[in-house]
Amino acid sequence: MKLHEPVTGGPCWAELGTSDLDAAERFYTRLFGWRPETDPRQQDRGYTIVRLGDAAVAALAPLNRQAGPVEWNVAFAVRDADAAVRQVTAAGGEVPQGPTDVYDSGRFVVAVDPTGAVFHLWQGRSFRGAGLFNAPGSLGWVELLTREPDRAADFYTTVFGWSVSASERYPRWGIDGADFGGMVTMDDKFPHEVPAHWLPYFAVTDVDTAAADATEGGGTVLMVPTSVPDGPRLAVLRDPQGAMFGVYRAGDEC
Repeated sequence: MKLHEPVTGGPCWAELGTSDLDAAERFYTRLFGWRPETDPRQQDRGYTIVRLGDAAVAALAPLNRQAGPVEWNVAFAVRDADAAVRQVTAAGGEVPQGPTDVYDSGRFVVAVDPTGAVFHLWQGRSFRGAGLFNAPGSLGWVELLTREPDRAADFYTTVFGWSVSASERYPRWGIDGADFGGMVTMDDKFPHEVPAHWLPYFAVTDVDTAAADATEGGGTVLMVPTSVPDGPRLAVLRDPQGAMFGVYRAGDEC
């Protein structure tokens, strides 16, 4: 993506909610070379920030709900979480959790768009979000998969002021001319039970190697490494606990 740091309205963080923190830590550390740092505070239940060098790049967390889905979530930066909640609900979305203060780090919200996709809002204070984008092992693109693209476009442009490219094949989200994500219309190839969702893509040095490493680590390749015409080489993977995510070749940022 064309963003290189958290900006208001843009993606600022990716967080995995998982049923097995230890297994997730082993899988992603092997795949991306992350260095995990687990918060020792008991109330955080093992919340783990992962780093590349000194830069925080993502987090691994226990599921908030025992029966909740194992999944990656994408957070978008906002100046005022309370004001953003009002914008989300006025535009037809829902807010099942928050705003919640997270120590002095910031203010957190769980939201759901009108097409059913869950996303997070983050009002940064001492912690703005990821300290690195687009480098191998870090977040580099976010993608909304939905069955109602027009409704989704109306919602996100209203709430965040995003631009949407006119491409019918693959509309892209942008802020002030800087594209950071895209939108896929879910057709009959997607099982009915798969809901609308946000999919984070992490940069890697070699997509084919990453897909092979994921398989060897107990994961699954959902979309084999593919070179998109006039776009990146990418693949979509699933970790051993069931969370989906994408990888793309670093340097192929759109």
